[in-house]
Amino acid sequence: AAALDRAFLGEDVPMRAADFARAVDDGRSRFVLVAQEMGPTAAGISAEHAALQKKLAGMAKTFPQQAEDAKGQLVRLLAPGWLARTPWQRLQHFPRYLKAGSLRMDKLRADPARDARLAAEIAPLQAGWLREVAARARYGAPSAELEQFGWLLEELRVSLFAQELKTPVPVSAKRLGKLWHSIGK
Repeated sequence: AAALDRAFLGEDVPMRAADFARAVDDGRSRFVLVAQEMGPTAAGISAEHAALQKKLAGMAKTFPQQAEDAKGQLVRLLAPGWLARTPWQRLQHFPRYLKAGSLRMDKLRADPARDARLAAEIAPLQAGWLREVAARARYGAPSAELEQFGWLLEELRVSLFAQELKTPVPVSAKRLGKLWHSIGK
């Protein structure tokens, strides 16, 4: 479904028959290439997911709060339909997000106090965002601003827990706090 959407529809859903026919003609030549490109990305995401799940199973008894936080992240990122639902540009970051979760679990054993301090930075931002997403879900899809804020929260997780993986944009709890305030939440 993701490859079909990306190859045939792209950014816009055609509203007229002629536009639809043109999208089908244009997409035929791209479909196999798009599917071949998406396959390794999906496989990489699945591999990182499996590795993180394995670590979480071993950490759940010792660090239940952190394990639950990471599981919540997995549920949000990899909810049913994640491959088709997630824009391709964002999907390419999933392996890094999952790798950051694994690195967090590795570092947690060495310094639980550090993890708790970093988790406290993201917790209020994430809680506010989750509340707003839940409230908006009653009325349809979240706004583009709210969706973008969610992706920035994922980048903040990378920045806090796995700095060595780098983020494509500068991100900090302070910056996200200001952004959250500016979008009126």
